[in-house]
Amino acid sequence: MSSVEEITAEPAVLVRPDQPVKVAAGAKPLATARIGAPTIDYLEPAGDPGFFGPDSMAWRVHANPIALAVGGVAAVILELAEPRVRTGVWEHSIFRTDPLTRMQRTGDATMITTYGPTKAAEARVAMVSRMHGRVSGRTPEGQAYGAMDPELLTWVHVTASFGFLNAYRRYVDPALSLADQDRYYAEGGRLGRAFGAADVPASVSEINAYMETWRDKLVPHAIIGEFLQIVSTTSPLGLAGRLVQPLAVEGSISILPDWAPDQLKLPRRPMLHAAAQPTLKALAATAGLKLGEIPRLAYKRVGRSPP
Repeated sequence: MSSVEEITAEPAVLVRPDQPVKVAAGAKPLATARIGAPTIDYLEPAGDPGFFGPDSMAWRVHANPIALAVGGVAAVILELAEPRVRTGVWEHSIFRTDPLTRMQRTGDATMITTYGPTKAAEARVAMVSRMHGRVSGRTPEGQAYGAMDPELLTWVHVTASFGFLNAYRRYVDPALSLADQDRYYAEGGRLGRAFGAADVPASVSEINAYMETWRDKLVPHAIIGEFLQIVSTTSPLGLAGRLVQPLAVEGSISILPDWAPDQLKLPRRPMLHAAAQPTLKALAATAGLKLGEIPRLAYKRVGRSPP
């Protein structure tokens, strides 16, 4: 194993390499969230804890960019495996044409709703909800969908929470207690409900049971392979980022439910898997040595020193 290129030469291909990806003709992307969005002031108003506050599990888990990156990819894999969510995302977002902007926009929303002051977090939820309100249609199989469907909003919320927490556990803090894991899910319910999710599971056991209820709805599809190919080769960090991205993708697959890789026909790459685990742990440890700018400003806003 002499280089990352050698162990990542196999492309991520789902179903059959010759299977066409079906997208709606003339599908229009949603407006970019950065356009016309006000600059977020994470320092004001003083003392405002936002949705979660400095003692929350969200402030702890979301502070590590490696856990967020890996967990975010895992969440999208699960979301794209659901036909209604997959069609809505692929036909009504800019991911196919501008994946960097799409990933940055998602990261912005996570930071704002986690660390932003309350009004800024509420404004971002309202903006995303307005965008979701324009998304509806039918899957290629004929299923109707709407992005404001509480059932689908709950699935998206749960997959994001599952991805972030399990990436954090795997690569940052394997000793995280069950009580703290339960607390993370319970706290996250406020954000899920703000977006329109319903009956949000609030513990590890409830999350696991909920995931099982969705298992039969998830199917392999070439779009998942296209998504994995995009995130394996696209990074805002230049060459260094592009070398790490395939490892992040492999790390995301490894934190999915045990049944998911086989059921979704995800690629099996043992050599890449072996390289991903220690590399991602080392990167997460390095990233955790210095708190990022946004969490640091949020702690300053509430008059607290970072842990």
